[in-house]
Amino acid sequence: MDTLAQTEFFRRPGGTIAYDDNHAKGELVILLPGMGALRSEYRYLTPELTKAGYRVVTADLRGHGESSVDWDEYTLPASGQDILDLITYLDAGPAHVIGTSFSPGAAVWAAAEQPEAIRSLTMIGAFVRTPAPNFMSKLTEKVLLRGPWKVPLWATFYKTLYPTTQPHDFDEYINELKSTLREPGRFAALQALAFAPKTEAEARLTQVTASTLIVMGTKDPDWPDPVAEANFIAEKMAAEVVLIEGAGHYPQTEMPEKTAPPIVAFLNGINR
Repeated sequence: MDTLAQTEFFRRPGGTIAYDDNHAKGELVILLPGMGALRSEYRYLTPELTKAGYRVVTADLRGHGESSVDWDEYTLPASGQDILDLITYLDAGPAHVIGTSFSPGAAVWAAAEQPEAIRSLTMIGAFVRTPAPNFMSKLTEKVLLRGPWKVPLWATFYKTLYPTTQPHDFDEYINELKSTLREPGRFAALQALAFAPKTEAEARLTQVTASTLIVMGTKDPDWPDPVAEANFIAEKMAAEVVLIEGAGHYPQTEMPEKTAPPIVAFLNGINR
């Protein structure tokens, strides 16, 4: 898969975070992918943000993609601190932070911990509270994440997160994802984040003062009622909600033509 920029590395105690940076002169936007995904999931949103004049930095989560796996801790607050330390390192904050799936919880923690560092949050398919166990979560814990077949089954599961359509380069992305997850330590990092408690995010939802946008696909299979989950978060955070009709867990990649415009409009509308 073609990369959007040359990989750069942010070195901090405990490991390194891999990221791309368009080095534009606009306001800083940091994009963080979902658990078990790659930063290239933003390959369609990044060009739209660049055209809108933003400095766009897309980073892999710790243990994922090209980031290192030698971390002592895989928790939501640790990932939140990665966000804050990256903003400090880039010396271009405060930042707009866009996260998908696991990442919004870390962004909530960061925004509550250091409000002056975060200009806004865009939370896509956000996991900010620990869901009640269901058949899929039990299957994931007992089978999908623990057997010798875990990488191909994760890829199969990942495909279900795109219920309506797949991008033209989806097979290429999946092959890259599987190749990465076969590297030593990668799947263990995925497991660690998968079972990391979300309580630190849920407890801080009402503490976030940054402008917030909730983006949810109406067919996101991770919730029995995705719209209700989006509205729950929005009520707690006094946030705006954008629903992407028919999209799953990654609307910015599944339906970029419907997802990018409201995100750009939200960022452009924030008082500067």
